Amino acid sequence: MDPAVAPPPSPPELLAPAGDWDCLRAAIENGADAVYFGLDAGFNARARATNFAVGDLPELMDTLHRRGLRGYATLNTLVFADELEPFGRLVEDVADAGVDAVLVQDVGVAAWIRGRRPDLPLHASTQMTLTSAETIELAERLGMSRVVLARELSIAEIAAIRRQTSMPLEVFVHGALCVAYSGQCLTSESLGGRSANRGQCAQACRLPYDLVCDGRDVNLGDRKYLLSPQDLAAYALAPELLAAGIAAFKIEGRLKTPEYVAAITGHYRRAIDTALAGLPVEFTAGEVEEMELTFSRGFSPGWLRGCDHKMLVPATSSAKRGVRLGTVATVSRDRVAVDLVGSVKRGDGVAIDCGPTSDEAIGGRVYEVFRGGLSLTGPVAAGRVELSFAHGTIDPDRITCGQAVWKTDDPEVTSRLRKTFSGKGLARRQPVDLRIRVAVGEPVRVVAETALGTSCEVRSEEPARAALRHPLSTAVLREQLGRLGGTPFLLRDLEAEISGEPMLPLSVLGRLRHALVAALEAAATRRRVPEESRPVAAGSGWAAAPQRSDGAPRAALPVLHVLVRTVAQLRRVLELGERRIHAEFADIRGYHEAVERCRSAAATILLATPRIQKPDELGVFRALAKHRPDGMLVRNWAGLRFFRDVGLPVVADFSLNVANGMAAEFFLAAGCDRVTPSFDCNREQLLALVATSAAERLEVVIHQHMPMFHMEHCVFCAVLSPGTDKTNCGRPCDTHAVKLRDRIGIEHPLTADVGCRNTLYNATCQSGAEVVPALIKQGVRHLRIELLDEDDRETEATLTAYRKLLAGRCTGREVWTALKAANRVGVTRGTLEEKRNPLAII
Repeated sequence: MDPAVAPPPSPPELLAPAGDWDCLRAAIENGADAVYFGLDAGFNARARATNFAVGDLPELMDTLHRRGLRGYATLNTLVFADELEPFGRLVEDVADAGVDAVLVQDVGVAAWIRGRRPDLPLHASTQMTLTSAETIELAERLGMSRVVLARELSIAEIAAIRRQTSMPLEVFVHGALCVAYSGQCLTSESLGGRSANRGQCAQACRLPYDLVCDGRDVNLGDRKYLLSPQDLAAYALAPELLAAGIAAFKIEGRLKTPEYVAAITGHYRRAIDTALAGLPVEFTAGEVEEMELTFSRGFSPGWLRGCDHKMLVPATSSAKRGVRLGTVATVSRDRVAVDLVGSVKRGDGVAIDCGPTSDEAIGGRVYEVFRGGLSLTGPVAAGRVELSFAHGTIDPDRITCGQAVWKTDDPEVTSRLRKTFSGKGLARRQPVDLRIRVAVGEPVRVVAETALGTSCEVRSEEPARAALRHPLSTAVLREQLGRLGGTPFLLRDLEAEISGEPMLPLSVLGRLRHALVAALEAAATRRRVPEESRPVAAGSGWAAAPQRSDGAPRAALPVLHVLVRTVAQLRRVLELGERRIHAEFADIRGYHEAVERCRSAAATILLATPRIQKPDELGVFRALAKHRPDGMLVRNWAGLRFFRDVGLPVVADFSLNVANGMAAEFFLAAGCDRVTPSFDCNREQLLALVATSAAERLEVVIHQHMPMFHMEHCVFCAVLSPGTDKTNCGRPCDTHAVKLRDRIGIEHPLTADVGCRNTLYNATCQSGAEVVPALIKQGVRHLRIELLDEDDRETEATLTAYRKLLAGRCTGREVWTALKAANRVGVTRGTLEEKRNPLAII
């Protein structure tokens, strides 16, 4: 091949969601190459989906493999120390059922699975927040075979990653977008104790917020849903994604309907096949409408075209809306006149915006459509029509001229989609290639290979004889062995090596075909044979914990580390006598002064890395290293490796999601001096982690404003700037203090980091003072206080309270109650309180 001519792209896998059996059938029949699913035993990031019973796994995988699809189980949550035994049993069930791979988030259990079931392939979930080739090195170290990239990457960034790693890349191409980086959202945990990292997201990003800038409300009109992105729809970008080298196109939606799975899978199947043929991917308005009707908050390219914060979050709605139908022109007692921009007919579902936001809608099914006094029986897509509804369906007093009208359902579309997967049995068949050898005096030998790569071999019961009149030909073999109707298989290619002029009775060929089908069935449903696991300690099983201590001498007394976010806070903390400082500044130019102040005060200082590192952002790490701090507080794998390589001590922060002893052990072995437990741990889970870890090498945060949303989306740019991204926004984040007010009136601080990524912090502090005595008793010697926007008085009150606690001069309850009185918006025990209502949420 001419080296100047690029080879054609390899066919990517089309990966569809399956929340239940109907969704599974919809994916199979509409062209998916693989499905991903969760189990009702837990440990998957969509706990609210129907999910599959563990006992259904053998049937599920047999169904997929017979039809030529792969199946991936999602075990993509954090796993706490007291859950390891049931989690281990679940892994064994998954592996034994022949699941093709599991998606995981937890680094500790990934390493654990690799050691005990090396035969089970691992895929890195998007919950691992992998955003660059440097971060993907973590997945490589864990022996993973595929990475699901963060949704926040552009196609250009994905292509750059592809050039820098051999790891197969999976990319979301359609479905709902989280505003926060997956694996980094602590909002549900912070506000209600139901963690997104445990599959229990409360969707606080879909709630309305008011913007408060420099202490004053900003009138944004109907823009209330400041954190609710439109849905991702990348069908038109299929050629560019193929050119970027994507291994798998992933559709979001394990909570969606089977009709959604059917529509989206079918359209992306066509988009991929069209792109592979080198043709432009073009969908008609009706085809796009079909996808929108199954679920849509409005379609967008997400981040795949780069950041356009205004486009991504229009902020006018957060609910499924369907397709814009038109605008209310007039309203009478029993009819609503609508100026159409879309098609409507009898039976369609319609919703009318009836409030300041489009979520306040009323509607129902259209009973009749009138034009000029005549009732129309067919669809109409232009002009003014009158819609009538069943009596009592709508309240005309709530409808006014100018309100938006949406089509939410089309029964004909729904029926057509359902027919694709609701028949008796499954229609889809798996292609099979045959290689046949026929020679006189020898049994006919048939080697078959399926599209999934499974193979088998069968031979005829009797040898071929010399033909007297009609010797066997390739055409006869294809006709006889290709009669696979009623089976899950379909003959694709046949190669025959025929020596001499042999023949076989058709009855023998028929029995050979039956034997072939049986062998193909057996090969397709063959269970995995476990490989020998790596050596582990005698008597250790899934519930075994790592060594509690590495033998290092323990400090006599616990020490306090204080994280500051401004130079003013640093100055005050040093004045108060603290000498172990962590610093996280929005403007990293301030680190020079911070390091110099700490040097002058004989204090040590660790600088915090950004949580996210994308391609071409290693320059931020180099800039941080130039300040010559005493160490680094690292928040991703790229930072850990970079600063270890330049010889700086590192402490792994909360964003690495250490929730069990294996994860702590992994990061300590990777060169971390200390490890910070995940903020997802409640009191009991934290103590269980401590009990199974080298406690003296844990650094536990005992006071903080929980960082709820960490986002590529920039609210500053979206609503306080005429620009669309960081290149043209004018950086309003540098000059304005912004807070988002929630439904109950609490104003949560919003910040932007050096990469213009936003973090929304809980306005209410969280104190773990009551668990401190138990932590110290179990050997924890490093405790951390994190400041956010505290002034001098609040800073002094906070440090004084915890010093008294560590000196034994007050109880944890006294600390908590004293700080609650001293702070402007109070203090909560949050995730570290003794009892927690998992359903509480604002």
